[in-house]
Amino acid sequence: MMRIVRDSFILSAIVALSVGPLHAAESNPDKDVYFGTTHGHSNWSIDVYGLGNQEAGPEDGYRFARGEAVSHMGGAKVQLKQPLDFFMMTDHSEMMGTALLLTKKGSALYDTPVAKMIQQGKGTEAFTAIAGAIISGTPLPGFDDPNVAKPVWQKVVANAEKYNAPGQFTTFVAYEWTSLPGAANMHRNVIFRDTKVPELPFTAMDSDRAEDLWTAMEGWRKKHGSTVLAISHNGNASIGKMFSPLDSDGNFMTAEYAKRRLANEPLHEAGQVKGVSMAHPQFSPNDEWANFELWNYHLPSGAPVPAMRANYVREGWKMGLSLEKIVGVNPFKMGVEGGSDSHSTINTFEEFNNQGNHAAMDNTAEKRRNGMPGQNLGVKGGNMFLNPGTLTGAWAESNTRGAIFDAMSRKETYATSGTRIKVRFFAGYDYPSNLLKNKDWVAKAYAGGVPMGGDLPPNKGKASPQFVVSALKSPHSANLDRIQIIKLWTDGVIDYEKIYDVALSDGRKVDRKTGKARAVGNTVDLKTAHYTNDIGDAALKTVWTDPNFDPAQNAVYYVRVLEIPTPRWSTFDAVALGLPPSDMVPATIQERAWTSPIWYSAGK
Repeated sequence: MMRIVRDSFILSAIVALSVGPLHAAESNPDKDVYFGTTHGHSNWSIDVYGLGNQEAGPEDGYRFARGEAVSHMGGAKVQLKQPLDFFMMTDHSEMMGTALLLTKKGSALYDTPVAKMIQQGKGTEAFTAIAGAIISGTPLPGFDDPNVAKPVWQKVVANAEKYNAPGQFTTFVAYEWTSLPGAANMHRNVIFRDTKVPELPFTAMDSDRAEDLWTAMEGWRKKHGSTVLAISHNGNASIGKMFSPLDSDGNFMTAEYAKRRLANEPLHEAGQVKGVSMAHPQFSPNDEWANFELWNYHLPSGAPVPAMRANYVREGWKMGLSLEKIVGVNPFKMGVEGGSDSHSTINTFEEFNNQGNHAAMDNTAEKRRNGMPGQNLGVKGGNMFLNPGTLTGAWAESNTRGAIFDAMSRKETYATSGTRIKVRFFAGYDYPSNLLKNKDWVAKAYAGGVPMGGDLPPNKGKASPQFVVSALKSPHSANLDRIQIIKLWTDGVIDYEKIYDVALSDGRKVDRKTGKARAVGNTVDLKTAHYTNDIGDAALKTVWTDPNFDPAQNAVYYVRVLEIPTPRWSTFDAVALGLPPSDMVPATIQERAWTSPIWYSAGK
């Protein structure tokens, strides 16, 4: 007991000494959107070190995120076009801190096999050995010393405090729990609302079962007064486990399991550098925009794998409706957010400014185009299937830890493919058709309904609800093509989805016969990687009523906003290299935003 008290005292002292200057944070009851990322790694993560990033630490990541120019691998200065509003460094908890000892002469790990691989430039072999240790749950010899991990964790907390500036730039204490049961990517990012944190993180070496992570989180709430949540990610690499109806032991989930998952994991990462996990054309054949930044490979081997239904968020939302009928609780009533998972400390999110995300593996245009010998990123040229990462938009009263964390907890968040589209989404029963013409429409929307992430109860009058959606283009990106509302429901046997174009740019209309609208067009010049905003609109908005609403049927509604076509990062690289765009990937993309849903519950 004395040891725990002493450790807590030391942690508190470090936090107190490292607190930066505080800034007044104004509160807006109508909320503003704040953009940030919930996922990134520095050279404190052991796999990052193995990938060749041995110089850029977490403080470089914080400084880059708040808008400073920092040195990237190779020495070039890199800077975001626009700073982030919030940021968290989620270094891997497994073997935490050991990376710093691998090239330090005289350290306990300097002469270990993995250290020798790194010293000899064999980063891929080192990465494979590290991943194998995590999958097996057996730390590499000498790599599980709590005396190494504890001061590193204390510094993690201190760094988050040092760079936190309420009202200007918000940071969080966070880490990644890197669970790989059977080589399935079941990782979670664990995020704390404040500095009431445990003495050490719970790691996948302690257990790779999500239920055990939840037990640890529940224990921290009781013991330390922690306010903490977990965000699952990379469903696309989970080999059918992320949104499975089975628990970690392969048994059909119980109501208790469903309740605990819902309570501890309010969000899923919609996309990151290793692909988007929202939907797949195999399961959504009528969705012409489902084939977007897909990444169907196995970690860590890099072998191609078939698409699996339980890998994708849209399928998870459908599965949740079915499970609610069976166990009485919907375990997959999660919102979405965006992250990066960059292993280069920095991440730009910008197609025109892509610097790669896997350290020495893709830090130049040549490597991103051709890959590296022995690289395990799918196939030769596998870097081409990666992307610059995604962003989170959080609707919060202020740019502070408490307000942004609470937005994540209530799922009033959305993800973008890296652009900063501003999206509002509400549902209610008494919204007038001219609501959006009112200056105070946002306040009225909150007062008369629920925002994204919310639950809409049945209406006694059995009238269809009105859905209010508004989207504003990113100041540094392209015009908008359209707003879509995607509806999901199930009859208990068959799952259904329907995509509605509810707002179209350039005065276009949906064809009554085909149910589709003509394409917005494409202004991209592939020879120069330039586009113009001569098409599309800067803003779109509407009040929409579901023409097929069934008051007796539970349903999920969420919004997708599409920009007009712009050059993909690989096209910018092609122009820089004096080459034609690669035929392995699309030359242009339509950047987009996906909101957390609104769930309609019919009641009993």
